[in-house]
Amino acid sequence: MELAATRSTQEMKVADQSSNSSHPQNGPPRKKVFVVIGINTAFSSRKRRDSVRETWMPQGDKLLRLEKEKGIVVRFMIGHSATSNSILDRAIDSEEAQHKDFLRLEHVEGYHELSAKTKIFFSTAVAKWDADFYVKVDDDVHVNLGMLAATLARHRSKPRIYIGCMKSGPVLAQKTVKYHEPEYWKFGEEGNKYFRHATGQIYAISKDLATYISINQ
Repeated sequence: MELAATRSTQEMKVADQSSNSSHPQNGPPRKKVFVVIGINTAFSSRKRRDSVRETWMPQGDKLLRLEKEKGIVVRFMIGHSATSNSILDRAIDSEEAQHKDFLRLEHVEGYHELSAKTKIFFSTAVAKWDADFYVKVDDDVHVNLGMLAATLARHRSKPRIYIGCMKSGPVLAQKTVKYHEPEYWKFGEEGNKYFRHATGQIYAISKDLATYISINQ
C-alpha cells in the first residue's frame, strides 16, 4: 500500500507538470486549496440541500470567499439520471444556475451505486483541485466548518491520513425491528455486537490516499 501510494503521488505530480505546460488544450492547471468537501446528495433531496444552505454552507459571494481566502471548497456532488436530459437532470441544472454549488459527476445515480459514486467523486475532485484533504459528507449531516478545518490542519503534515468516525452496536436478529440484520448468524450468538468499523456519513482522506483512489479505481 505504501509503495502504491508513493507511486500514485509521483504519477499525479507528473500529471500536474503536464497540465502546467504551455499547451492550452490540456486545460487549466489544478487549483491549490486546503480541502474539498463533497456533500453526497440525490435528486430527491432538495429539502436537505436547502437545509444545508440555510445552516452551514455559505452562499453566493460568501462561498467564493471561503474558497479564495480559506482554501475550503464545498460542493454538492451528484451524477446523472439513467435517461439523458431527464426532468431530474434539468431540475439539478436549474438549481445549479441559481446556487452554483454543484459538482456534477460522470455517474448514473442509484442507491446501490454509492461506493462507486464516492470513488468517482474523489477522482473528479483530485483532477480539478490540488487539495491537502478531500472530505465526503452526507447531506443530512451538518458540519462545523471551523472545527473541521482546525482538525484537518493538525494532521496536515502527516502522510496517508484517514479521519472519520468509528462505530459498533448490537446485531439485531429480530425480524420485526428496524435495521434487522438478515445475516445475524454470521456474528455469533444472539446479543453480539458488530465489530468496530468506520461509518460513512463523514470522513476525510489526505491527498495521497485520494490520488491512490483516483489512479486505481
